[in-house]
Amino acid sequence: MRVNRTWLGLVLLMLPTLLVAMDMTALLLALPRLSADLGATNVQQLWISDSYGLMVAGLVITMGTLGDRIGRRRLLMIGGAAFAVLSVVAAFAVSPLMLVVARALLGVAGATLAPSTLALITNMFRDERQRGQAIAIWATCQFAGGAFGPVLAGFLLQHFWWGSVFLAAVPAMALLLLAGPILLPEFRSEQAGRLDLASVGLSLVAVLLMIYGIKQLTVESVPVVPAVALVVGAALGFVFVRRQLRLETPLLDLRLLRNRPFTAVLVALVFAGIAMAGTGLLVTQYLQNVLGFSPVASAVLFAPMGLGVAVGTMAAPALARRMKQTTAIAGGLVGSALGSLLLVGVEGASALPLVLTGITVLALGTGPLFALGTGLIVGSAPPERAGSAASMSETGNYFGGSLGFALLGVVAAVVYRSRMDGTSDSLAGAVAASRRLPAGQGAELLHTAREAFTAGLHVIGVVAAVIFAGLAALVLTMRPAARTAPAALPEPGTTRS
Repeated sequence: MRVNRTWLGLVLLMLPTLLVAMDMTALLLALPRLSADLGATNVQQLWISDSYGLMVAGLVITMGTLGDRIGRRRLLMIGGAAFAVLSVVAAFAVSPLMLVVARALLGVAGATLAPSTLALITNMFRDERQRGQAIAIWATCQFAGGAFGPVLAGFLLQHFWWGSVFLAAVPAMALLLLAGPILLPEFRSEQAGRLDLASVGLSLVAVLLMIYGIKQLTVESVPVVPAVALVVGAALGFVFVRRQLRLETPLLDLRLLRNRPFTAVLVALVFAGIAMAGTGLLVTQYLQNVLGFSPVASAVLFAPMGLGVAVGTMAAPALARRMKQTTAIAGGLVGSALGSLLLVGVEGASALPLVLTGITVLALGTGPLFALGTGLIVGSAPPERAGSAASMSETGNYFGGSLGFALLGVVAAVVYRSRMDGTSDSLAGAVAASRRLPAGQGAELLHTAREAFTAGLHVIGVVAAVIFAGLAALVLTMRPAARTAPAALPEPGTTRS
């Protein structure tokens, strides 16, 4: 009966794991309709997409420390309740600013959920083999959730208004709140580090200023303000790093970066997130605005990316039994690079098969990194720092996804704008403008805009291939992580109920 309760608890923990990841990308298909209804500008659209992920990335370590202090189950319940309420607020937003704020607050709630799920799973499963299976399932939900977000959104948009994308989280969070106190044990540490509010503020402001600067550089005719934002953000980031190195119990234990395997996998997780998020952003728009598929059809066609991540992640433990973990990870990343290169050939009648094959191979190759990367990170750190290491892994995942939308989205926008000679800011705008023009002029504008967007997709394919190939080389240079004591055992000073 104890085993059944534990596995039921794992199933319950998959709900917030999936939802936090899916909310990172769920708006990819909803954004055109949402922007039209609310009148969102191009920059507002980027903030609607990015504010959630940025807040998750910026606060996940803070919330991990808070969970150690007040209890991981308690934090999970608080975050679940807040997530449900804020999802309703976002669904009924009446302006772009209201939605940006709601999405940012959803990110705060999501940050409470992300570290709690992995921490509870680590404590719940004492048997090493079962723990490995549970973490593989968790990783599948964590990383496939982002790919399945647009799929769910597509089906909802086919039958309901854009707010339904947010309301889908409410029943799942209600189930978590009802069953959590029954199925999930409580864990807390009596030796948790002090929550350093100055570090929290520095990290958030630094990240937001730098991302703001990157976005605005592409839309401002006089780039003084974005440049200042970048400089100030970088300066605050430097101050944050210096503060962490001086504190006895830092918010972010940067000393872990001295460990070569730890740093290599963490860097790989961040940059793989950048490549996948940026590619997903371009492909979903390509399916709708270039190939002309409906949201639901685009969702179905985009599903192979989620399936590829799921299959690759679940197959990773079996691969690791037959070869070194670093070899499995690097081999998968080489496959992802090849999948990215297929997007460079997307054109004409062969466009759809190449897109589907490319995103499937790309996603399949990332599976070993996502499934084994977390274990390698935790295994590379001393036992007393395992919690901090896991938090850094979570931060890397979400920060990489957010940067992917911002950085690769900016690259694609620059390519598009240069091909259009400044006559159009976005493909969605060109599609809308073509409907107001005479048939001949509208068709010509649409054809030119679609070619320009396709050129941007080609460039992103090359960028993603370079990223994955570089990460494969980086991972192969790692030294094997030293084995540590089983992570499932409670750390000294922990209590549970």
